[in-house]
Amino acid sequence: MEHVANFIVKRRKLIIIAFVLMALISAPLAMLTKVNYDVLDYLPEHAQSTQALKIMDSEFSEDMPNAEVMIHNISIAEALDYKQKISQVVGVNSVLWLDDVVDIKRPLELFDQDTVEQYYKDNVALFQITIEEASEQATTAALYELIGDDNAVGGNAAMMAAMQNATANEVMGAFFILVPAIIIILALSTTSWLEPLLLLISIGVAIVLNMGTNIVYDDVSFITNSVSPILQMAVSLDYAIFLLHSFADYRKQYGDANIAMKHAIKTSFSTVASSASTTLFGFLALVFMEFLIGADLGINLAKGIIFSFLSAMIFLPALTLGMYKLMDRTKHRPFLPSFENIYRVISKIAIPVTIVVILAIVPTFLGQSRTDFLYGSESAGVGTRAQEDSDKIKEHFGTNNLVVALVPRGDVAKEQQLSESLRSLEHVTNVMSYASTVGPEIPPDILSTAAKEQFYSENHARILVYVDLPIEGDTTFNTMAKIYETEKEYYGDDAYMLGRSPNLYDMRDVVQSDNMRVNLIAIASIFLVLLITFRSAILPIILTLTIETAIWINLSVPYFTGTNVNYIGYLVLNTVQLGATVDYAILLTTTYMRYRKTMPKNTAVSKALGTSFKSILVSATTLSLAGFVLYATSSNPVVGDIGIMLGRGTLLSFTLVICFLPLMLRLLDPLIGKFTLKPKFFKEARHET
Repeated sequence: MEHVANFIVKRRKLIIIAFVLMALISAPLAMLTKVNYDVLDYLPEHAQSTQALKIMDSEFSEDMPNAEVMIHNISIAEALDYKQKISQVVGVNSVLWLDDVVDIKRPLELFDQDTVEQYYKDNVALFQITIEEASEQATTAALYELIGDDNAVGGNAAMMAAMQNATANEVMGAFFILVPAIIIILALSTTSWLEPLLLLISIGVAIVLNMGTNIVYDDVSFITNSVSPILQMAVSLDYAIFLLHSFADYRKQYGDANIAMKHAIKTSFSTVASSASTTLFGFLALVFMEFLIGADLGINLAKGIIFSFLSAMIFLPALTLGMYKLMDRTKHRPFLPSFENIYRVISKIAIPVTIVVILAIVPTFLGQSRTDFLYGSESAGVGTRAQEDSDKIKEHFGTNNLVVALVPRGDVAKEQQLSESLRSLEHVTNVMSYASTVGPEIPPDILSTAAKEQFYSENHARILVYVDLPIEGDTTFNTMAKIYETEKEYYGDDAYMLGRSPNLYDMRDVVQSDNMRVNLIAIASIFLVLLITFRSAILPIILTLTIETAIWINLSVPYFTGTNVNYIGYLVLNTVQLGATVDYAILLTTTYMRYRKTMPKNTAVSKALGTSFKSILVSATTLSLAGFVLYATSSNPVVGDIGIMLGRGTLLSFTLVICFLPLMLRLLDPLIGKFTLKPKFFKEARHET
């Protein structure tokens, strides 16, 4: 580190120029990075719905409908005219209506009324349309303009457009709230008006570099795009704070700022590296999720931690040396107390808090494993026109949740038998296949091209199954299982199904299997870092138990309050809270172990808490605020759940670290001394307790 510190101090101007140039290049690249708003694209390759989608994409020219347009008070002729206009809207790949499945030149009373009323009911027409991927916003806007305010556009594509419209504004809105709040927190906790600006510049450059380098990927998920920059700011701000505090301390010893900075870099490196490592490994645990959105988010957050570490240890020292004289001129008195005697207050509540924690461990551990989950983001458009229009369509035509059964083509009689079996299932309102709708006696060649492409490819037949259930839920998933089992009775492993509900059904199975694996990897990797850091067999257990207990309490809240929570948010929070807040325990314990070499255990605990309390308080306040801001500003349930659980979980981790952990350090001090390599503890007097 001696050579590194010398290089940073000597080449500070070159370093500043290099980081600024990289940030200027990264900023426009971040704007060009494609954002994926469909979490179902992250299902693994082996999921049956993923396999079904591959078959659909390769064999069928007609995609599955992903939106609906409802027009009031029109005749058959007018509906056909509207169909033509809708098909000409840029971004609309196909339009399916009644004329594609029956001969509308004949009286409609001659046809199956369930089929007719799927598209035309009480002079109201419902068109099923397919909107091209990545054009949802523009196409939905054009459809709104075409149909006016009295009619409706609903479905997944419309909801996705609403989500896309909201996300960019929400991310900026979160920053507009969070940045001023962080400036206030930093101003209160520092002694220079310029220091908060330096800290934000340092972390801001790291965020821009992280987001800009996302251009190397085909796309990033909207969850990553929404959560990553805010979490990166909140989690890694500590690195920069520690460096500046260390620099300020060494300036009291050395008159030369360059020498003080060299010492600050060398002293800070190991502590910041240890803190960054635990957070890094916590995030990297997400990479082991089979549901690939974990890898998308985990890699991005881990990359952000690396950029933040480099910025704090290289860019910030160079920037500070160029600005320290101005920092001196903008000094102000400390606004926060020293907290050196905070243990006197904490010790009065430590035992009651510890008793509550011990009593809560078992029920909260069990409770967090029994939470009811949501798997999609169907409520993301609440309060938007897309949601209101979808509700109008459901009110008039009922819930028509489309499931596509995909089976080998060739045996029309078997298709008809399968269609009849599917129609007999509870909650199935209609089944449309070539055999059931057109009839096995009519050759496919006489159908319109749209109708043929709707039902047949060269190798597969497509059967449309409509159910009167919401996109997800226990009843929905049970129905999906029955549909799939019915298909397999006729076609075995050659049967597939796809649609929003089948995809979420597959997602449920995938993410539930991810839970244990990801948590164990996160805990094991962080435990290993703690083992190396403290060279102790007992301290990693104490620290991990402290944070895991806070996590269990946090994640059990939905169960005990009867609230559903999005499973992606639940799983992500598991690792994020562990990786981000274990730093508080590391800081307190490291300080305790240092003081314990020269002090009795009680004095060391008191001194350690007094020394580290302000840093822990500032970090926890920043991270919890980031979580609550995400919750308050995001209309997406996944991001909102991550936000509320992160805000609440950070406060719980903070409480346990300052109340539960100090008492554990006191009570288990003999074991810590015995199972730690060369602890060199101060020998206490016999009467010390």
